[in-house]
Amino acid sequence: MTQNTQKREFYFSQFLGVPVRDNQGKAIGKVLDIAVRWDGEAPVASCIKFARGFQSHIEASLVGDMTATGLVLSTSLQSLTARPLQDDELYVSKWLMDKQIIDRTGAKLVRVNDIKLAWNQGQIPLVAVDIGVKGLFRRLGLEFLVKKRPDKFLEWKEITPLESKQANLKLRREYAELSELHPADMADIIEDMDSQQRHDFINSMDDETAADALSEADLETQVQVISQLDEERASDILEEMPPDEAADILGALPEDKSSQILSKMDAEDAEDVRELMAYEEDVAGSLMTTEFPVFSAYKTAAETIEYLRELAPEAETIYYIYVVDEKSVLQGVCSLRELIVAKQDVKLSEFIHTRIISVQDTDKRQEVYDTILKYNLIAVPVVDSEGVMLGIITVDDVLHAVMPNRSKLQTFSHFMLASRKEEA
Repeated sequence: MTQNTQKREFYFSQFLGVPVRDNQGKAIGKVLDIAVRWDGEAPVASCIKFARGFQSHIEASLVGDMTATGLVLSTSLQSLTARPLQDDELYVSKWLMDKQIIDRTGAKLVRVNDIKLAWNQGQIPLVAVDIGVKGLFRRLGLEFLVKKRPDKFLEWKEITPLESKQANLKLRREYAELSELHPADMADIIEDMDSQQRHDFINSMDDETAADALSEADLETQVQVISQLDEERASDILEEMPPDEAADILGALPEDKSSQILSKMDAEDAEDVRELMAYEEDVAGSLMTTEFPVFSAYKTAAETIEYLRELAPEAETIYYIYVVDEKSVLQGVCSLRELIVAKQDVKLSEFIHTRIISVQDTDKRQEVYDTILKYNLIAVPVVDSEGVMLGIITVDDVLHAVMPNRSKLQTFSHFMLASRKEEA
């Protein structure tokens, strides 16, 4: 029988149950599922399940034609040799239908409501997934009710499946590509996942990428993820996070789990985190990060810039230059811009601001917020009662702490209204 290579498109949900006939027109079963191999840009059908039973699969290469009314094989029933599902093959219905996948273009989790297939030059590739409401109504036989709604398809290059029975390596490779997303987008995806998906997703990342993504997630998600990890991996990730964020997470964990993780962390990092955990939740000390660069007043602008170049890859934020004396008492500050435009041989002592805006580690969070807002600061230094510099608080840290969850729109709007009244 000559293969019909005309390209046609079908929906997986409508193709299930259509008859399978041999080249003599004899019915040998119905399409119960399609199996694919996931080793290219888009999955292509490798075999068709046509009846119940382990051996009830037809090689996709034996399909001579594919229409909306069924499959026609290129061989006779007598010549047909069925075979079992192979270890590297996946049933489409179990793998994708009604499953969550990652939409890379929108950086979010979406649900697969249907799948578009094609008959193309004798092959059956998966063309796209249908994530729109039309796909759902189509399966219910009610597509006419949403006829005017636009289709919502994602091509294969735009998605990452979350499940694979045989392709953990492939999934790790796919997940690794997501590291190109902004950490905030990855955090949104993680927050929408169930606990097992989160665990697999985090385990696919290196420590630094996992830390960046978790830093943008809400505390509940952070705690859930870290609590699932073994102490060694959890400590590695937390060491990559700013100490204040690590302290928040460990402070929300059960005491025994927190202690076990701290014992695995680098001694210096663990000590920084313990100091932050000792502060009450609503004071500046609990918000600050202890990772910040300080300089001597006798450093020149050129020397300071050179040091910053070396420090930049490790520093969380470099917005201001803080000058301290030999006892770590804060002496002055200048902006990064002022440092760059200064003459290279001029010492910091000649152009830093000695009237310093700072907060004490025991100040309430609202006082920190008010200070940053009043003076339009990107970061504010934190000192103790003796003026010793202890850390810095960035504007995003204080906003996350003081402002309620934006997802709770009613609470958020009341907060913003109150803030504007206070400013007025």
